Amino acid sequence: MHVFEMNTYRPALAALAALTALCAQAAPTVTRLTPPSELFSSGQAAPVIARFLPGQRFDLQATLRPDAADKQIVSASFTLDGKAIVAPVALKNCEALCLKGVPSNAALATVRAFSVDAPGMHTLRVNATQSDGQTVSAQGNFEVVALAPGGQKVKNIIILLGDGMGAAQRTAARIVAGGYAQGKVIAPLAMDSFPVTGMVKTASLNSIVTDSAPGMTAYVSGNKNNNNEEGVFPDDTTDPFDNPRIEYLSEYLHRTQGKALGLVTTADVFDATPAGNAVHTSSRGAGTGIVDQYLDDRGLTGLSVLMGGGRKWFLPASTPGSARGDRTDYAFSGTDAHTADIVKRWGAAPGSLDKDRNLLADFQAAGFAYTPDKSTLDTIDPSKTERLLGLFALSNMNVALDKIDGRRAKAQGQNGRVVDDYGFPDQPMLDEMAAKALAVLDRQKNGFVLMIEGASIDKQAHAMDTERWMLDTIEFDRAVALAKTYAQSRSDTLVIITADHECAGVALIGGSRVNDARLQALVREGGGTAMRNEVVGVYEQAGFPKYKIAADGYPQTTDIDNRMLVGYGANADRMEDFRTNPLPSQDSQQPFAKQAPLSTYPAGPMARDLEGKYMITGQVPGDSATHTATDIPLSAFGPGAYSFTGVIDNTDVFFKLAQAATRGIVLPPGMVPATVRAAKKP
Repeated sequence: MHVFEMNTYRPALAALAALTALCAQAAPTVTRLTPPSELFSSGQAAPVIARFLPGQRFDLQATLRPDAADKQIVSASFTLDGKAIVAPVALKNCEALCLKGVPSNAALATVRAFSVDAPGMHTLRVNATQSDGQTVSAQGNFEVVALAPGGQKVKNIIILLGDGMGAAQRTAARIVAGGYAQGKVIAPLAMDSFPVTGMVKTASLNSIVTDSAPGMTAYVSGNKNNNNEEGVFPDDTTDPFDNPRIEYLSEYLHRTQGKALGLVTTADVFDATPAGNAVHTSSRGAGTGIVDQYLDDRGLTGLSVLMGGGRKWFLPASTPGSARGDRTDYAFSGTDAHTADIVKRWGAAPGSLDKDRNLLADFQAAGFAYTPDKSTLDTIDPSKTERLLGLFALSNMNVALDKIDGRRAKAQGQNGRVVDDYGFPDQPMLDEMAAKALAVLDRQKNGFVLMIEGASIDKQAHAMDTERWMLDTIEFDRAVALAKTYAQSRSDTLVIITADHECAGVALIGGSRVNDARLQALVREGGGTAMRNEVVGVYEQAGFPKYKIAADGYPQTTDIDNRMLVGYGANADRMEDFRTNPLPSQDSQQPFAKQAPLSTYPAGPMARDLEGKYMITGQVPGDSATHTATDIPLSAFGPGAYSFTGVIDNTDVFFKLAQAATRGIVLPPGMVPATVRAAKKP
């Protein structure tokens, strides 16, 4: 061929080559395969992302995208280790179901409530066919964790979770409540007395910095969740209640052993930590559906005790203060297999959009004794109570500092100020709720799982309200002491203390160099020179702050001479005068937060401590300190405690708890069981 002829044909040849390449590239694709895996995401077999117990239930799902708008996915199937999975596959076109950016003709292939008994690594493959006959497949992997033969089985599990509680929060509570003398602790915390402590890595499925939802669910599902998601893997739909589910520890142990579940919190009961033990949703804010699941799916979880705040979700929408609404509720279709199989194969309730439901009455009709305040809680007879519901505030309960101040004021015939402003002057402390929960659950012949949360360690650290989170940590430790006493009275209860994450990057920087009277004078003088240079004592200048503890177990005052000083490493801008804030910051979750008197409370950290004219510039945007990626301590007591050593992943905790409850405890090499030691005594 001559050169001119080649030049003539070159454009045509190039076009033909481009068309050929386009045709070769056009093919359906798999854009998501659940359970998540690195084998699917990156082609690497490790690290293993998803892990399950033998027989633990979970959903399989794939998102399948046709190669053109006029094509459809007409069939899909799954195989496990090369063998066909014999289970109904729901194939659903996205249409209006999926997130923005997902084509409407993309399809979701789902198998609900799947499980594998055989331990080891398993390869999952999805195979799909497009309407023009083209096929596509993709593979991922997951592990079924082998449990070891063990000895004594644990009957009861108590999980004490200090939300946002890192090592610094624990240390601060020890300094305030226990005191130091020449470098030695005078009275250690209850959590200091646990014989085993390890460190926990807290990352979520989609970030090194977790929020409370996946931070909790990792402990009780053995798997990572995305931030804001509870007991589900992420998917491509907008519905917060149809995501692929993972069976919780409570569900697994209730299904296999008949154990009950108890949830106790100082937060609104819809909040991420309590819900992350029993509720399946991709939106931790979907409160109506969350609280409905508590009751309607109690046959799956064994829920027998639920206590905290959150009455606003239990009242019909027409009731002042109610937060119920159809936008935060769920209803599974009985004809659409995509959600119908949640009901059919999981045994979940179908739900309904019922904002006018009186959930409080429904709980009582289901046999739950109801208590709205401490006085009523005190009258509950555990010997006659199998189920207990306590709702002590419309949303989050007041924090320990304000509850204690309220009790002390009432004892002197004075106004309780904060608790009175909130309209709930008779709220129990966390240990008082925990004591009643244990007394009720103690009747469960098959044992129980009880989660006890000190919620506002986190909430007040977000607000950088130092004294409030410190006293909430002390309140939490009093519940720890109670749980330990319960476990000591028997030999079948495992107790762990942990946190979902650290909050605010708390740092105990030192102590005030001045007494409180001088500090108040410096506040009036104002400015950084007075408030920082005159006040902050580091190293030996910090000394040993001396807080006097009252008979109720809390400091007589937190405005002491030479007080402890706290800084934050994940802080927003704030004004600071180092003294106790007389009022907490506004809580936007409270139904009447925009009405007086709550509307007169400080709007945030920049609206308090103004007299001192000392602003500390933050490192994060907004008006709230943030969670950090810092490892957190976990302490354990009781049979199986010695498995919680070293630096472990938060998902490892689940398998250690399950080992103790299902196969029995496994002692480290060289350790002798207590029963053998006792037999050898002369």
